[in-house]
Amino acid sequence: MGNSLTQKGICTTEKLDKNKKMAETESLADWMSNLNEKFTKIPLSQLAIPGSHDAMAYSLDTNSSVLEPKKIKALDKMFSTFLRPIVKKWGTAQDKNISEQLDAGMRYFDLRVAGKPESSDLFFYHGLYTTMTVKEGMTELEKWLGQHTKEVVILAFSHFKEMSADQHTDLTNFLKVHFKTKLCPKPQVPSLKDCWESGYQVILSYDNRSVDDPVLWPQIKYWWADNSDPNEVISYLNNQKQKGKPEGLFVAGLNLTFDGNDMLLYLTKSLKEKTMKAYPLLLDWVKEQRPGSDKDSVNIIAGDFVGVNSFAKDIIQLNNADNGS
Repeated sequence: MGNSLTQKGICTTEKLDKNKKMAETESLADWMSNLNEKFTKIPLSQLAIPGSHDAMAYSLDTNSSVLEPKKIKALDKMFSTFLRPIVKKWGTAQDKNISEQLDAGMRYFDLRVAGKPESSDLFFYHGLYTTMTVKEGMTELEKWLGQHTKEVVILAFSHFKEMSADQHTDLTNFLKVHFKTKLCPKPQVPSLKDCWESGYQVILSYDNRSVDDPVLWPQIKYWWADNSDPNEVISYLNNQKQKGKPEGLFVAGLNLTFDGNDMLLYLTKSLKEKTMKAYPLLLDWVKEQRPGSDKDSVNIIAGDFVGVNSFAKDIIQLNNADNGS
């Protein structure tokens, strides 16, 4: 009987933990609609917003050719069987799909697009092409928005590769038709209340000035340390803060990078191993930040492998502190 009671207690604890996790997921999935009213009336540039760096780099295709880095790309044809799995280990920056990232609270998405010589479709990429096309990814995202009508996302399209002027036109036309009245026109950064009243759910940043349109926002400033050492990343971000925040929306990138100096590390480790080891230190930095209108305040904070720890929760909680707004 004692064993039976113990097992029952374990089952009850597991059920409570499961219910707690489900409630937390639901809360993060609709965190904007659950914000204190005062935070819904200030510009989005004064909120703390979780973001996903290289958001679509969870479905990299080892059967595709290498796009970057240049040194590896040059060797791809001769050593593809050996090189592509290594590129995938360092190119994979997320392990949750777009819907899961949205459920985990992400509202900024770093989206890098490339054309493929053998295909009429456009793909995301990070080192390798993704298996998912741009149209498939945006269709999944739009469906999610339809189920969470008070959540607003910021889509940052950039780092275009192998794309013609016609492909840029086709892509922007697709995005405009796809999101329709959900697109928030530039240039004034809206509040959540503004978005809700107008039915806006998407701020679309497109970093290619050959295409101009009232609904295409310019490039969003991204603070990138370009360093594999988390201490150096924090030092860089603190130095940037001292210079003062950019106007409008901007991103502080917590993402690490492979600097090319340690080839042994590149061959034996992965970006995930390095990132997860660094996260405790990076999240300590997050907890010290505050959003708002002050010179040293933060806005969007983006990282890799989001949704596997307290990353989003820690950022969202910054909005509950007194930020002087």
